[in-house]
Amino acid sequence: MKITKIFSDDNGESLFEDLEIPLINQGEIGFLSEDINVKKLQFRKVSADYDYGFHHAPQKQYIVLLDGGVEIETSLGEIRKFQTGEILLVEDISGKGHKTTNLEKKERTSLFLHL
Repeated sequence: MKITKIFSDDNGESLFEDLEIPLINQGEIGFLSEDINVKKLQFRKVSADYDYGFHHAPQKQYIVLLDGGVEIETSLGEIRKFQTGEILLVEDISGKGHKTTNLEKKERTSLFLHL
């Protein structure tokens, strides 16, 4: 399963990294990853005009886009677009942070899994 990680390097710059979460064939129930411990689960809804300037993640967390996509810009100016169903691992809790904007002018919902 592919996910995208956003993290800060030693200079405080935010960067993207593509990760592959290995899935193991479990027969009739499908393919599963190894367990990942999480501290909390949080639901989120943002307004249609969501445009959040450069900021840090409040904690290391997975973000699952449930309804609506985002455009994320790193501090180095790299921009990627993520759609409904995609998963982000956000770890830039220090440094220059990243910028997030809704792709469409509609409310967007997501799920946070705090690590």
